[in-house]
Amino acid sequence: MRLLLDECVPRPLKRQLIDYEVKTVVEMGWAGKKNGELLKLMMQESFTILLTTDQNLRYQQNLQQAGVAVVVMVAPSNRLPDLVPLIPRVCSVLMTIAPGEVVEVQ
Repeated sequence: MRLLLDECVPRPLKRQLIDYEVKTVVEMGWAGKKNGELLKLMMQESFTILLTTDQNLRYQQNLQQAGVAVVVMVAPSNRLPDLVPLIPRVCSVLMTIAPGEVVEVQ
C-alpha cells in the first residue's frame, strides 16, 4: 500500500505513518499539479491512497474512475497539531478502505 500526502497536508505528518510507504506530493515532484492530473500520476506510480484535508475533492473528481482511495482528514486546521490526533483513526481506515472510496476522518 502506497500513500501520497497531498500538498495541503504538512510534510512532517509522514513521520506519524511509519508502518506505511508514504511519499509527499513535493517529494514526487508533483507540486502545483491539479487534482485530476495528480490522480492520474498516482495511478501511474502505483499509489493506492491519497491522504488530504481537501473536503471538496470528492465533488471535483471521479474517484471511482481514478481507482484510488481518498482519506480526508477533517480538523480545525491543516496544521500538524490538529492532524496528529487523527492518525490512529486514519490508520484504522487504511485497513479497510477500497479503491474509489472516500472516507472522512474527524
